[in-house]
Amino acid sequence: MITVIVNGEARALDKAISVDELARSLGAGPTGVAVAVNDEVVARSAWAATEVGDGDRVEVLGAMQGG
Repeated sequence: MITVIVNGEARALDKAISVDELARSLGAGPTGVAVAVNDEVVARSAWAATEVGDGDRVEVLGAMQGG
C-alpha cells in the first residue's frame, strides 16, 4: 500500500500507478486537464510513462472558462 497526496488529500493506493491511470480514476478527461507531480507539470504525452509513487504530491487541475 502506498500513500499519495492528490489535490491536498491523502489517498491510499494498492501500488504505484501512472499519471494517466490516476487521472482516469479521478474522472479527468484527456483534454482540459493539467497534472503536476511534486510541483513539476507532466506533459500529457508523458502521462502513461510517468509513475506516481509513495509520498508523491499530485495536483490535478481542470481548465476553467471565464468571462
